Amino acid sequence: MILPKVRDPRFITIRRGGTLTDDDHRLLAWWAAACAEHVLPLFESVKPSDPRPRRTIESTRAWARGEMTMSQARAAAGANAAARELSGAARYAAYAAGQAVAVSHVAAHELGAAAYAIKAAREAAPDGDSERVGRLECQWQREQLPEAIRDLVLDDQRMRNDICWSVFDC
Repeated sequence: MILPKVRDPRFITIRRGGTLTDDDHRLLAWWAAACAEHVLPLFESVKPSDPRPRRTIESTRAWARGEMTMSQARAAAGANAAARELSGAARYAAYAAGQAVAVSHVAAHELGAAAYAIKAAREAAPDGDSERVGRLECQWQREQLPEAIRDLVLDDQRMRNDICWSVFDC
């Protein structure tokens, strides 16, 4: 489980009664897509002819640019179905893409994309090196954070680390 039982109003858009601006919502999706894309080669090395996770990431970015509605972006997604067929790093990489597009609907899925990407990196690491590789992936993700959402995401990582497999200890 990656979502809290009680929704954080900072991840609910203003028009729905929260405090999240549409611009910051789009930045969360853009960052989630970057996290998922960073580990996408772990999926594509196992299923090179399966375009679903890449298409899902592209749909996330199209939504963030205002080129697709949330419903269109989610309908174009197929990453979770691709993940179900696999195990290990490839599965987690596909789940990261699925979580990225879910940000268009529920902004708090941003940590899902990041957490699954870290899990994918850890799973692909050589024996005995998974913690170090996971920390490097986490640090890379933090370097990609746009300044406008940096404090929000870092605070969310701190608050939800326990329900996100403790992957944000970096």
